[in-house]
Amino acid sequence: MRVVADLLGAFRSLVDCGARAAHRIQWRDRAGFSPASHAQTRSNALTKGSKRVLFVATFVAFLVGCGAAPSPHLPTRARRIVSLVPSLTEDLFALGAGERVIAVTQADDYPPSVKRLPAVASFASVNNEAIIRLHPDAVVGIPSQLRLTAALRTAGLQTVFLRDDSYADIFADISALGALTSRRDAAKNLIDALQSKTKRLRRMIVGAYRPRVLFVINAKPIIIAGNASFISTLLTLSGAKNAAGVAQPYPVISAETVLAAQPDAVVTDDQTQLTALLGYAPWRSLKAVQSGRVFVLDKRHADVVERPGPRYNEGIAWLIEHLRTLR
Repeated sequence: MRVVADLLGAFRSLVDCGARAAHRIQWRDRAGFSPASHAQTRSNALTKGSKRVLFVATFVAFLVGCGAAPSPHLPTRARRIVSLVPSLTEDLFALGAGERVIAVTQADDYPPSVKRLPAVASFASVNNEAIIRLHPDAVVGIPSQLRLTAALRTAGLQTVFLRDDSYADIFADISALGALTSRRDAAKNLIDALQSKTKRLRRMIVGAYRPRVLFVINAKPIIIAGNASFISTLLTLSGAKNAAGVAQPYPVISAETVLAAQPDAVVTDDQTQLTALLGYAPWRSLKAVQSGRVFVLDKRHADVVERPGPRYNEGIAWLIEHLRTLR
């Protein structure tokens, strides 16, 4: 019974959208403790058989996506907005509505002026009482924060949840926030400008060779950017192929899957600490590792690659610059 209880607790930890590491990479705590660490800590106490069941449960959690996103009923001309996700904060500022943002999250750092705003959320929690005291017209977040913000709706506050998984979601979110702030023209112009910049960057790609790239989100457990993620689309736009071969956005994979992928290059960020593990299995057996084809994003560039926001073109530019060395 103890094992069953532990298993159920671990499953809730994984299904709980507030603790899903890979799906919420823009939320990773840069101090070194990520939502993935929560799931990993729980799974360490399980038996081998329980871990096998937990592994299946993990994939179920990714498939169900923590529930469908509710269709947002957007208030008009919101003037006091709380943003619970860094990418949405960036969207609002890019739309010229930054002065309406009255509170953000602990992870928000762009534009730099947001650091002066109250922080009312972390990757796993929302300070509902603080938000209520701010009297916002709207609170914007992602579907995984539905449960965390129940008290806001009880208090009569308007909450708007926008998906942030795919490349298309970047533009859908900008459009939705344009409607929320009555800046629809600005949203259209921003989307047009971003897509035009993407086309210009694509013209920088030389040659037909498309290296196969494994994008590692987390080292323990191994979590990668799968084919349904917006990061996978950024790889494609950068002239590469995703070596993952997995349909889910951010799956947990085995060491055997890593070996089977045998990518031409590995990309990760400096918070995964993957570089410290390259001398161990399975990484040491990858030709990409043996040839020194491991590219590490620093903090600034990790944000523009891993946040599905208006700076994504900077991420594409970084990928093009580094991956061209493989050609």
